[in-house]
Amino acid sequence: MPLDKVVIANRGEIALRILRACQALGIRTVAVHSTVDRNLKHVAMADESVCIGPAPSAESYLNIPALIAAAEVTDAQAIHPGYGFLSENADFAERVEQSGFVFIGPRADTIRLMGDKVEAIRAMKAAGVPCVPGSDGPVPEDHAECMAMARAIGYPVIIKASGGGGGRGMRVVHTEAALINSIATTQAEARAAFGNPQVYMEKYLENPRHVEIQVLADGQGHAIHLGERDCSMQRRHQKVVEEAPAPGITPELRAQIGGVCVDACIRIGYRGAGTFEFLFEDGRFYFIEMNTRIQVEHPVTEWITGVDLVREQLLIAAGQPLSIRQEDIVIRGHAIECRINAEDPDTFMPCPGTIKRFESPGGPGVRVDTHLYDGYRIPSNYDSMIGKLIVHGPDRASAIARMRLALSETVIEGVKCNIPLQQRIMADPHFQLGGQNIHYLEKRLAERKDKNIGLV
Repeated sequence: MPLDKVVIANRGEIALRILRACQALGIRTVAVHSTVDRNLKHVAMADESVCIGPAPSAESYLNIPALIAAAEVTDAQAIHPGYGFLSENADFAERVEQSGFVFIGPRADTIRLMGDKVEAIRAMKAAGVPCVPGSDGPVPEDHAECMAMARAIGYPVIIKASGGGGGRGMRVVHTEAALINSIATTQAEARAAFGNPQVYMEKYLENPRHVEIQVLADGQGHAIHLGERDCSMQRRHQKVVEEAPAPGITPELRAQIGGVCVDACIRIGYRGAGTFEFLFEDGRFYFIEMNTRIQVEHPVTEWITGVDLVREQLLIAAGQPLSIRQEDIVIRGHAIECRINAEDPDTFMPCPGTIKRFESPGGPGVRVDTHLYDGYRIPSNYDSMIGKLIVHGPDRASAIARMRLALSETVIEGVKCNIPLQQRIMADPHFQLGGQNIHYLEKRLAERKDKNIGLV
């Protein structure tokens, strides 16, 4: 069934990205927005727009009845959730389908399966995906059993909330004396944050990289992978810089782990775009979770493969089988993405306000995904990310050089942003070598703080 009209249930740069993909396919669009988002660029560009509530997310972008009502009153056929907000909410996907609309993403039962980290790990182990050694389920209630399990796994261990994500609901335990209290504390936090107190235990890898595999599957028995991304430059478990392909991953290793992910997609009947996230240490992959949506960092994969991932999402949602075969995927060059956030580059505090002047960079291999324009007012109600700067070059060194130039050309006046941090990362000799672990940026920032050196 071809899609005729799609509701874009998101805001900012990803909403604009989805709108452009729809327009390229001749699909009409409906932009939903909160009261403070009336002036977003995609709202002006969409065929129709519907205000779904006041500024707080809970009353607008997380308001399921309002989103479905917007689809009903505009006679839309489908809803694209983007990333964040309700994109991985199984209840939302279920309500969308039950209301007679197409959810542009996986089926609700798949989202529910992969959203429960314990069940996801069980499913991945059954599918042959390598996982971190751990409890293979919720931690036992008996304290002695917990301590025996931790000793068998080997310290340090990490306690994780089954319903967690985004770096929340985790606690590292280095000694047996701290184990039981750490379990209890994480359970209490998980109950408060996710409504699910269940936690599990894993071996804590001390120097891993974050490497993820992008997949596409049509839910009809066909799936492919599009290589890997390295997302190890992180602060407080939040990605800052992403790149593809990951430094040091050989074509043989890429084919091996990618093939395992493809097999897992077929086994669970996956539909749409998805990402298998791994910790990578000493040449081995360890599954941590699967994101059942489009990723913030999807543009780096698009650069190196030439595949429009949002376009493929739309075609799959329309019921079309995958038209791309695995042998069609060829990795060309290197791509890097820097997330641009409206925040103080020293304190990382969000800095909402009015954009007095915005100039985007240009030149070969430069892409800017943003909803900014002169005079746009950044509200204080949402995430501080205001755009993404993505570059592509024939190799990693040339991509870094292009990113340094693009960052220097980018002008954002009226609010503070993290461009100075991104410039420091691109100039860092260890980053330039590649292959740094997920703790590297945090440690470098801590060193500068101890020496009272600012980031500007």
